[in-house]
Amino acid sequence: MPTLNLVLVEPQIPQNTGNIARTCAATGARLHLVGPMGFTIDDKKLKRAGLDYWHLLDITYYENTEDFFRRNAGGEFFYFTTKGRRIHSEVAFPHNAYLVFGREDAGLPEPLLFDHPDRCVRLPMITQARSLNLSNTVAVAAYEALRQWGYPELSSAGQLTKYKWEDKQLG
Repeated sequence: MPTLNLVLVEPQIPQNTGNIARTCAATGARLHLVGPMGFTIDDKKLKRAGLDYWHLLDITYYENTEDFFRRNAGGEFFYFTTKGRRIHSEVAFPHNAYLVFGREDAGLPEPLLFDHPDRCVRLPMITQARSLNLSNTVAVAAYEALRQWGYPELSSAGQLTKYKWEDKQLG
């Protein structure tokens, strides 16, 4: 099965990281947390945002970006940034891709972006807006990659709690 890798570089807001952890848990994506972070991993706000999904997570921690890139050498990285010139839905994400996101207040380092212009990806938005919320951006990006892959091993049909869909005619 293909693996989606969601990478947060120096996240600063625990609620965002908790929301992203929940997205990872619900989609089977791996979460990579690259330090230094603006909070401790046992932060109550982080745990509250992730709710009771922590047991479903595959998390790897890194001291810094050098540690991350060293331990994941050979990976295919896509850098999500408001400075990107490629639209997320126009990029073909390969299996086992790493979708990399920067700090809420500063984004990814510009030297990293400058060195990889073809891998800098953005979500379209009006020019007057600075950016989307990090956890929203990660969710949109993750689901675009998963859509391209046919939503591997994800359930695409839900069930009602008091009724059976089979009892209802569609159309």
